[in-house]
Parts: sequence; structure tokens; C-alpha cells
Amino acid sequence: MDYPILPMQPEHWPAVREIYRQGIETGQATFETEPPDWERWNHGHREDCRLVALEPIAPDAADFLPPLASLRLLGWAALSPASSRRVYSGVAEVSIYVAADARGKGVGKRLLEALIEESEAHGVWTLQAGIFPENVASAGLHKSCGFREVGRRRRIGKLGDWWRDTILLERRSSRVGV
Repeated sequence: MDYPILPMQPEHWPAVREIYRQGIETGQATFETEPPDWERWNHGHREDCRLVALEPIAPDAADFLPPLASLRLLGWAALSPASSRRVYSGVAEVSIYVAADARGKGVGKRLLEALIEESEAHGVWTLQAGIFPENVASAGLHKSCGFREVGRRRRIGKLGDWWRDTILLERRSSRVGV
């Protein structure tokens, strides 16, 4: 299925936050234990390269509903700067989350492909992702979009009382910074 991908808007935040919360609940998506407020999330991510995947709901009623009311947010993807140093201005870290009831339906692939295109349009030459080794689906998704595993960061951080490893994946653009 093809999901419309649009730039994320501030009014998407409640749905974005809920999907982020669902990802946190899995214990396999992030070291975070609760979703941030809009200000903190907004400050930590690039202003460009923020996307949402949508699904039309009640297509026969769409003509009678306001634009956002006729669409359900299925997932989101955004980039965070990898560093504040100018030399790394074209390196960014990927965040991608899909609603629990939309996983396994191609939403993540569609979002990541669109995020790669968007990142290259904004001068990003390297994307990186830190993924828990147990999150096989996310690692597979990234690899299917041209990411390669560059290493394992052992006991890089604690989630609750447990030290966790992450797998570091990266994707180098063949169009930007060549």
C-alpha cells in the first residue's frame, strides 16, 4: 500500500507523541522512558527532514472533514544533528517510529525511503542509526534501505537497570558529498 508522506507540522505532535510512546513501551526502540514535550522534541531535531505517513480514513466522508480529520497518522521519521560541529553538518541520526497497529505493513519502509530523499535534498551525506540488537525488524528495515552495520557499541547506556548495546548503522549518500 502507498501511504502519503508529508512534512510534519506542529499540529501532528499529539499523534507523533503517541506513536513515540508506543515505541518506548516496547523497550526495544530507545533509551528514553517517556516521550518529551513538544519544545524539547522540536529543539532536538532538525527543522527540515521531519515526515509523517498518513492513511485516509472514511474516504467517502473526506470531502466533509477538515484535512487532518480525514487522515490517520501511521508513523513518523525525523533527523537529529549528529554533532554541533560544522564539519559534521551533513551527518544526521535517524528516528523512525510506526504506530503499533501499522507495523509490518510497509509504513516504515515508505517513511525511511522518503527521509533518505529528503535528507539528500537538504545536503545530508551520512545518515546513522543506533538500534538495539534485539530490534531485528528495525535493523532489517535500515539495511533494506542501504544502511550498513559499522559496529556494536557495547553497554553504551542503561535502560532502567540494564546496560544495553546498540548496533551502529550508517548510510552514505551516493549523491551528496561525493
